[in-house]
Amino acid sequence: MYAVVAAGGKQYKIVEGDKLFVEKIEGEAGTKTVLDQVLLIGGKGDIQVGSPFLSGVKIEAEIVEQGKAKKILIVKKKRRKGYRKKQGHRQLFTVLKINKIVV
Repeated sequence: MYAVVAAGGKQYKIVEGDKLFVEKIEGEAGTKTVLDQVLLIGGKGDIQVGSPFLSGVKIEAEIVEQGKAKKILIVKKKRRKGYRKKQGHRQLFTVLKINKIVV
């Protein structure tokens, strides 16, 4: 059985036992969390599609790790004007382990 969930403005296809990198979710490592924005459930031939979300369906997950991604550099420059600007950004992320899909 698989599901499509919305988390952090993005959509992810998940199966039980998957590890998932999502935008930061509050909580410590080892904390259990629930994803309730389930868009689609599929499996052995039958598919349920929500409009926009399925009611009564949730995903039980556990926070494995909180961290920061690699630094992304943003460089702006205007030629012949002496204008240069350099900026960096590190996105916060959470690693989730999908324990159970509850229908």
